Amino acid sequence: MSEAPAPRSSSCGRRKGAEEILAEVCSELLECKVCFERFSSEQNDRRPRNLPCGHVICLGCVCALVHGVLHQLECPFCRRRCDAGGTYDCQALLDLQDLIDSAELPRRSSSALGSDASWPTLPQFERGVQYGMEGLGLMRLHTVFGGWGSIVNPTGVAVLGPETMVVVHGGHEKATIFNSQGHYLHSFGHYGHRPADLCHPLDVAVSPGGHVVVSDAGDHAVKVFSSRGTPLASFGPFELPWGVDVDRRGHILVTDAEAGTLWQVVMDSGCSVVVSKVVVVKDLQGPRAVASCRVSGRVAVLDAQRSHRGDPTPTRLKLFSEDFVPLMLVDSGSLNLTDPMRLDISYATFDRRGDLIVADAGRGLVGSLGDLQGTPALSLLVKDGLERPVGLVASEQNSLMVLDSGDHTVKIYSASADDSQIELSTKCVVEMEDNQTILHPPPSNTKGESRTPTGPPQSR
Repeated sequence: MSEAPAPRSSSCGRRKGAEEILAEVCSELLECKVCFERFSSEQNDRRPRNLPCGHVICLGCVCALVHGVLHQLECPFCRRRCDAGGTYDCQALLDLQDLIDSAELPRRSSSALGSDASWPTLPQFERGVQYGMEGLGLMRLHTVFGGWGSIVNPTGVAVLGPETMVVVHGGHEKATIFNSQGHYLHSFGHYGHRPADLCHPLDVAVSPGGHVVVSDAGDHAVKVFSSRGTPLASFGPFELPWGVDVDRRGHILVTDAEAGTLWQVVMDSGCSVVVSKVVVVKDLQGPRAVASCRVSGRVAVLDAQRSHRGDPTPTRLKLFSEDFVPLMLVDSGSLNLTDPMRLDISYATFDRRGDLIVADAGRGLVGSLGDLQGTPALSLLVKDGLERPVGLVASEQNSLMVLDSGDHTVKIYSASADDSQIELSTKCVVEMEDNQTILHPPPSNTKGESRTPTGPPQSR
C-alpha cells in the first residue's frame, strides 16, 4: 500500500495553519486578478464570471473590457477574444465564497476585516510623525472627483503639469486628463492595438518634457504620447509590463511582472526614439509598482506576487540606489510595529523631501515610511475615506493625490492646517451642462456619502 502524502509545509518546515491556508485561498481563488477586488455574490459587479478560455474575472471588469461597438472582449491573461454574452457565473467560486463568508461571520462581528483593531493604535503611528509629509501627521481631504462613468476601474495616476493630471482606467477612452479641480479636459486612447490605442493600461508616468508614458499590458508594450494624446513611440515587447516611472535623469523605468525584471529605457529628447533599453534588475518575484525619488535618485520596487512553490510571502518593497545597487528590503518584519500585522503595500511613491509614501489597498490606508535612512517606521497619513487606494502622487505643493479604485475616484489630501482655506476651495464644484452652470455641494470624506463625479459629457 502506498504511503499517504506528507502534509504540505512551508519553507521553514512548519505546517500551515488554518488561517494561513484560508488567506491563501482568498488571495489566489477569490480575488479578481484584473481589479484585485474580492469576488462577491451580493454585489452584482463583483460576481465571478467564467470566460470561454477558462479564466475568471469579475462582472465589473467584463463590462469595462467589452468593446463598445464589437461587443467583444479580450481576455487580459491569454488575449483570446470572446463575445460579451459568452461569459457565465463561476458557480464553484460563488459557493466557496458563501461558505467562507458564513464561517467568517462570527469573527466579523467582533473585529471587521481591515478595521483599526488589526493595526497599531493611533499613538503608535504618531510617534513616527516626524517622517510624515512636513511632519503634519494626518492629512485632510481637500478634493474628490471622478466616479463610475468618468473613471472606470482606474489603475494609474500622474501629474501632467502644474494644474493638470492624467488617469488611466478601463473606460471607453483609457487616458483622461483632468485639471486640479477635477474638471474633465480631454481624453485619448480608444481600445485597440494601433499606436494611438490603449488595450489594457496598468500604470502611467510623465516625462520631464510632459510626455505621457503608459504601460499597456494588452499590447505587451510601453507607449508614449504627447499631452494631447498624439502617439510618439511604442517599445517592447514585454511579457507583462506593469509599473512605470521616470527618474530624475528622464530615463523610463518599467517592471515586467511576468519576467521578474526591471528595465531602464533611455529615449531622445522628443521621446520618439529609443536610445537604449536594458534590464537593470533581475530575479524579482513579481514586480509591480516602481517609484523613483527625485531627491536621492533611489528606486523602490514593489514585489507583490507569491513564490512559485505556492507558499504565501508578504508584500515587500525593495529599495535600490540610483545605480540599482540593493539597499534595503522593507516588509512587515522590518517595520517598527508593536502588534503582529501584515502590511500589504499596493503602491508606493516618494514625496518632495524623499520620504517613501505607501498605500495599503486592503485596509484603505496611506502612510509614510520616512526617508529609510535608519529603521523604517510607519506613520499614518490617511486612515479614513479610502476604499482601495491603488495609486499615489505626492505633489510639489505638499498635497497627496490618491487613486481609489474602490469608488473610481481621485482624492486629493492636503497637509495644510488652515481649515478656512480648505473650506473655501471645496465650497462648490462648477460644471457646465447643456450650456447651464451647475453648482454641486462639496464632496465628503466619509464613505457612503454623496460625491461629485465630473467627467466627459455622456452621449445621448
